[in-house]
Amino acid sequence: MTHYALLIDGQLHATEHADEVLDPATEQTVGYAARASHAQVDAAVDAAQRAFAGWAADPQARRTALALAASVLRENTQPLAELISREQGRPLRFTLGEVAGAAATFDHYAGFEAPAPEVLRDDEQRQVRLERRPLGVVAAITPWNVPIILLVLKLAPALHAGNTLVAKPSEHTPLSTLLLGQLLKDVFPAGVLNIVAGDGAVGEHLSHHPLVRHITFTGSVATGKRLYAGASHDLKRVTLELGGNDAALVLADADVPAIAEALFWGAFWNSGQVCFAIKRLYVHRSLFEPLVAALVARAQHTRLGSGLDPQTELGPLTNRQQLERVKALVADARDQGAVVHTGGAQPDRPGYFFAPTIISGVGAGVALVDEEQFGPVLPVIAFDDVEDAIRQANASPFGLGASVWTQDIDQGAAIVRRLDAGLAWVNQHLDVHPGAPKGGYKWSGLGYEGGARGYDAFSDLQVINIARH
Repeated sequence: MTHYALLIDGQLHATEHADEVLDPATEQTVGYAARASHAQVDAAVDAAQRAFAGWAADPQARRTALALAASVLRENTQPLAELISREQGRPLRFTLGEVAGAAATFDHYAGFEAPAPEVLRDDEQRQVRLERRPLGVVAAITPWNVPIILLVLKLAPALHAGNTLVAKPSEHTPLSTLLLGQLLKDVFPAGVLNIVAGDGAVGEHLSHHPLVRHITFTGSVATGKRLYAGASHDLKRVTLELGGNDAALVLADADVPAIAEALFWGAFWNSGQVCFAIKRLYVHRSLFEPLVAALVARAQHTRLGSGLDPQTELGPLTNRQQLERVKALVADARDQGAVVHTGGAQPDRPGYFFAPTIISGVGAGVALVDEEQFGPVLPVIAFDDVEDAIRQANASPFGLGASVWTQDIDQGAAIVRRLDAGLAWVNQHLDVHPGAPKGGYKWSGLGYEGGARGYDAFSDLQVINIARH
């Protein structure tokens, strides 16, 4: 069975302890991930600090390395995608797309020109310039649902801006990230990219290290709050992309046959394990029954299976903890009078599968509606008045994404602007423009990832004021 090593200071490092990683479709061992000790985390941060000055001083070398990283990923797309499928569960055609997206992200930043210094004043008396300076060592802590692209979306701009980086993947899906480190070991100078693995204690030790100047994290609200509090003792910069409980509003004029498929995948892609998937569906009462029927029919014809089976549409949940949480939320909804139209149970087969589930008869005050389920379960809630639907959609501590579905584009745009969401769509959901920043309102995040706003997070501003006498 393959053991995957840490990447520290340009070298692969085995460890005294290794963690078993299971295939969620079979519950069989995929491989073993080296578990970093606190001393190894310290060594990784120290290596990143030593590499920082040289890396920050050579923009052309940074662009060249990022272009090479894109080529290396393309040359190794198949094994990397297969490993993601085996440890995370998503169908291979989607993990192939994930690796392709990561390579495209490296390519984008290889050709990206950093914002030029801004001249605020330039006359006989003085010149005032606004310039950017890299922060130093960045800690990137990533989740298990889409492990490689979510790392590269942090890694590529951080390195382009002149920072060095220590990455820590989720303990549930560390193997693909460790393999990425192995593939990129000779692409970047020693210490520029370091990858450590382990449980939450490893991430906590990394985030508290005094040489780490910025923490970029994607994951749960609870962990994000802990990181935010921990960063306060030495005022580290933080970017937090946290959970969502996205609402979708289907208005009375919507075309049910035209939108049912898109709504289904907006909720169930990656078995619902997407922070900005549809988690609550509000439907005008005149369309409630036909839309529920269409969603039920699609759910019942959805093929569950291993990510390596080309016929699979939905894989399992990625870990047993998440499966048990989804089961508990559905059981609680049943106890509170929910109608389960289809699904609602774990199939009698190995793996962490849960049948795609459509539920009605519940609303605010039920955990399935109030919280982020992060699984293949969708509560559908009828409304009579669009003002009430807007109120219900906004009555949440989350504010990541939201969508409105209607044949009246102007009305849809007007309504979606009233929803508390950093990502807003009309007649679509999940689509993210590659040049747009991604961030959430309220508990759904702090700061932005992607686009110019996201890139700026990896630099400090310096105002240079030169007197001319």
